[in-house]
Amino acid sequence: MEKSFFHNHAPKFYAVFRILVGLMFLSHGIGKVQGIFAGSLPLLGLMGLAALIETLAGLLILIGLAVRPAALIAALEVLVAYFMVHASKGLNPLVNGGNGGEPALLYFAAFLVLLGYGSGAFSLDKMLARK
Repeated sequence: MEKSFFHNHAPKFYAVFRILVGLMFLSHGIGKVQGIFAGSLPLLGLMGLAALIETLAGLLILIGLAVRPAALIAALEVLVAYFMVHASKGLNPLVNGGNGGEPALLYFAAFLVLLGYGSGAFSLDKMLARK
């Protein structure tokens, strides 16, 4: 039986997924870092820690270096954020809080996929393993 287009190109699709998730999470972290430097967010505390985790984990996931540990830490961070910020306002993630908690839950699901598949194709880990 002939393999499908999607099956044949699965490593490339996964690489696009990993890169986009990393880029988007990095952008969340950079936004928080900018808020810290602008004085609107505290450096110390949970928001400062979230800025550090999102920036570093997003960058590592984006470039494909130590993706599993980065995804584990990021998954824990978004899960804590969901329960601390959103779930206390209601169980429906579409309406619980300002933006709702669905981005946190979607990131959590994405990080579970990254935990399962690791760095994959087009990653720094893969390049370093070849040398």
